[in-house]
Amino acid sequence: MRNILLRLSYDGSAYRGWQSQPTVPTVCDTVKAALAKICCHDITLYGCGRTDAGVHAAVYAANFRCRSNIPATRLPNAVNAMLPPDIVVDYAQEIAADFNVISNCIGKRYTYRILNTPFRNPMLHNRAMWYKHNLGIDVMRRAAAYLVGAHDFKALCGAGGTTKTTVREVREIVIAQRGAIVDISVTANGFLYNMMRNIVGTLLYVNEGKIAADALPQLLESRDRTLTGPTVPPEGLYMSGVWYNDINWSVTL
Repeated sequence: MRNILLRLSYDGSAYRGWQSQPTVPTVCDTVKAALAKICCHDITLYGCGRTDAGVHAAVYAANFRCRSNIPATRLPNAVNAMLPPDIVVDYAQEIAADFNVISNCIGKRYTYRILNTPFRNPMLHNRAMWYKHNLGIDVMRRAAAYLVGAHDFKALCGAGGTTKTTVREVREIVIAQRGAIVDISVTANGFLYNMMRNIVGTLLYVNEGKIAADALPQLLESRDRTLTGPTVPPEGLYMSGVWYNDINWSVTL
């Protein structure tokens, strides 16, 4: 069996996330069905992260095993012909038999996009979170600096998440403003359930004066989710980077 690595991107608006579910459309099931037609047998498809309903991926990694002899270089065009227009595969390669996009991943980046205007923009519906209040970028950056490093992020983990440890290493947080668009990008060795959306919600609470910027270390130490900010909506969230040894896939939105 060949092991094939795919790079893809998708608009998650029409899907209930990546992970397979029996009664609702998901990105995984949609891609898996297309691959099964091409390879002429059932496929088990592994994704690099369990993106939630409505979350997008500017770049995403998946791998599967197949018996088909179709060259990897031909797979993107073949599978795209079977996919809806909101999912695109743009690269494929045959990779070592023991490679897995989850266990071999050494880093990910998520970007959360905020539209900071007095009124909504219908052109960005399902593409950004609309936030009409003034944004204090400097105070948000000061607060974000406390999250960089290895910490227990239990206070920023959504209910229902299952993991052996809630310790993660955040390597970088960048808050970039371009006109009315503010992007918050977090790079880490891994993310807890809803961790990225809860980070953004907490930084917005800092902006609103509901949480002091220098209180974040104490909030992390508390491990109490009720003390941090809200979970922001999914439509502003994009996976924007994934890293493996010798593989660096990242994009700027």
